[in-house]
Amino acid sequence: MTGVPASAAGGSTGAQGARGSAAAADGAREVSGSGPAATAADSEGVRPARGGKLTAAAVNQASVWNVANLLTMLRLLLVPGFVALMLADGGYDPAWRSLAWAAFAIAMITDLFDGHLARTYNLVTDFGKIADPIADKAIMGAALVCLSALGDLPWWVTAVILGRELGITLLRFLVIRYGVIPASRGGKLKTLTQGVAVGMYVLALTGWLASLRFWVMAAAVVLTVVTGLDYVRQAIVLRRRGMAERAAALEEKQA
Repeated sequence: MTGVPASAAGGSTGAQGARGSAAAADGAREVSGSGPAATAADSEGVRPARGGKLTAAAVNQASVWNVANLLTMLRLLLVPGFVALMLADGGYDPAWRSLAWAAFAIAMITDLFDGHLARTYNLVTDFGKIADPIADKAIMGAALVCLSALGDLPWWVTAVILGRELGITLLRFLVIRYGVIPASRGGKLKTLTQGVAVGMYVLALTGWLASLRFWVMAAAVVLTVVTGLDYVRQAIVLRRRGMAERAAALEEKQA
């Protein structure tokens, strides 16, 4: 017999085991890059493990290369291809115009899906917020300018549509401090009508279809103007409301 009580021996052993567990936990925290050890290392200027940085970078890169952004990139890449097909062989060959229409149709279809996918599956990124409206206006602007340059569409129609799109985009940025102007049903109908009308003009249509496309384009122009005025109204209301809320908050703060 050693004369040491069993409880004391067990307590000593338990204390050593607890210290060992605590040391192992600290070591695990140091390896994982979290906890007090990691905080102390960061405060002393010690860089975190390179593997952690690479992992974080890989996650960030993967978040950008999602299916919604890939569709947006595809739409951007289709713009120069569409222009080349549209102007091939003088711009009046039905075969080339059909291929140009196919490129335009693909771009319009991707426009319908990329935003829906981004919102549904939480794939919204800063890149998508910037690139998506640029891609939309690029393909539509390219089609309108090509059609007007070829004499198929009056320049004033192109000016009205592009002027409205650029003006509303600028207006959104001007009032962004007060809030976001949501897309309306009229705006979505306008986009659909514009796409159908421009697509009909891209195709070399004849007969009653050529007459029909005139009326579809007329409806698109009317919707473009009406929805543009509605966005201006919404922007004015949003700005007034935002200014009133700021003034009320300032008065409450001063009181």
